[in-house]
Amino acid sequence: MKIIGAGDNVVDYYKEREEIYPGGNALNVAVLAKRYGAEAVSYMGIIGDDYKADHIVNSLTAENIDISKIRKVCGPNGESVIALNEELDRIFIGSNKGGVQSIVKLNFTEEDLRFIAEHDLLHSSMYSHTETEIPKLAKVIPVSFDFSSKYDEEYLQLLCPHVTYAFFSGSELTEEEGIQLMRHASKLGAEICVMTRGSEGALALIEDKVYKQGIVKANVVDTLGAGDSFIAMFLLDYHLNQDVQGAMQKAAQAAAATCEIYGAFGHGISNVPAGNAV
Repeated sequence: MKIIGAGDNVVDYYKEREEIYPGGNALNVAVLAKRYGAEAVSYMGIIGDDYKADHIVNSLTAENIDISKIRKVCGPNGESVIALNEELDRIFIGSNKGGVQSIVKLNFTEEDLRFIAEHDLLHSSMYSHTETEIPKLAKVIPVSFDFSSKYDEEYLQLLCPHVTYAFFSGSELTEEEGIQLMRHASKLGAEICVMTRGSEGALALIEDKVYKQGIVKANVVDTLGAGDSFIAMFLLDYHLNQDVQGAMQKAAQAAAATCEIYGAFGHGISNVPAGNAV
């Protein structure tokens, strides 16, 4: 399977530890899919020109990700500030609003579309500012999109008709509310809907059949990236085996493993001073 992540990247700054890690939903899913066995993986996004952007590039290179379509812009790379609560769940306490990604939009040229079409699947997210491009992308490749907790009606109507995979975060919803949301997204056009619900596990809806998956126990040190791990493994395993329950089980195992490390996939740098995002 060949996957391309298109959209957001950040460095996650752990304030108390004074460490930064590469991150961002589209980037994390790309890297983790490669780790889980994807044949080839690319990442397309906008980075800054500071040492944090350099760390993003170095980390992607170390993970054997094709970065030939990255755009470099003068300015600060995206940065989020992370704290951990008593349950070791990550809390976002600050950001620089995406850095250069907040002022420069990721547009797709005809050359980009030809490159994208060489893959089996494209993954993007609500953090990527790619919403207006999704209909164009969906004409050349199946699209996976992480809605996170943004599921207002206008947003769903804009995107669901064009996505194959719709991922949601629903830890604040009841199970019934989560199922209703996925059914609505399905009626709007999303073929496969998946919702992660934190400690309550995950739900999936395909052809109006509901699947449920509990959590896998882990020695938790940091939950950052667990949801992205779930997405990456689900996409890879379901594409290969077409087994919903099997893919959810492996995705839960992958999410648990991510909870046992800092950052979404490691590559931390220590003794980093606070940046403009604090």
